[in-house]
Amino acid sequence: MTAATLADQLDAATTALEAAGLPTARVDAEWLLAGLLGVGRVAVRLGLGQAAPAALAERYAHAVSRRVRREPLQRILGWEEFHCVRVRLTDAVLVPRPETEALVEWALSLLPPPGGRRLLAIDVGTGSGCIACALAAERSDLDVVAVDVSPAAAAVARENARAMGLAARIRVLAADLFDGIGELRADLIVSNPPYLPSALMPELPPEVRFHEPRLALDGGSDGLAVIRRLASAARRYLRPAGALVVETAGGAQASAAAALLGEVGWDQVTVRADLAGIDRFVAGRA
Repeated sequence: MTAATLADQLDAATTALEAAGLPTARVDAEWLLAGLLGVGRVAVRLGLGQAAPAALAERYAHAVSRRVRREPLQRILGWEEFHCVRVRLTDAVLVPRPETEALVEWALSLLPPPGGRRLLAIDVGTGSGCIACALAAERSDLDVVAVDVSPAAAAVARENARAMGLAARIRVLAADLFDGIGELRADLIVSNPPYLPSALMPELPPEVRFHEPRLALDGGSDGLAVIRRLASAARRYLRPAGALVVETAGGAQASAAAALLGEVGWDQVTVRADLAGIDRFVAGRA
């Protein structure tokens, strides 16, 4: 009897994922196999004629079953590429979204130019630490205080900073907003806070509804609960002309968030679109 090949395993996985209604079944199947083999998807395609060891087939079947249950692909792989870094993921943190990379780019542009002194940023709701790590990796003159209300999320962020060799410049706190910040004053405050209206939670895709931490998603009745608190509190933790930049759900919520900043005295309030052209990010100067 001919031994099963990687191609056989990949075809069976694709069929199972298609039956589960996943529109990216083949791509997901390739990524899962690549993750187990420790190679890229191209290498998987080039090696499909190889025999599939029984131990690998068993692990692959388990990974596919997790994806069939709509667990996010990145959570099964255990990592996600974000901006210039790769972050480890657990069920305590959100999977970083591509649009948030645009938040990082804008945040970097709001920092003073290099030279003269060390800079400080505060990342509120850091989750996996993806934003804090990306900022620190891009600017060697920048220190970051990364804050998350979830101790489990803070632990993930701390480990990611350590794994990237950034622990000396990223301090992680398990705290609510600015609790524990003390007398620190930053050049930049950046946040990808919970911003989804509570009523929207039951309508989210299964990957999000069942496998992402609600604490990182639910922004209260209008989605603005945390953004409202940030708008009110953040200025006292900024140096003169320091900037606050936040991500929102986009569209009308971005406009509402910009209005909130204007109402409590922020200057130069600006809205910027994401990669899809949807107004999503809001910034203001202290």
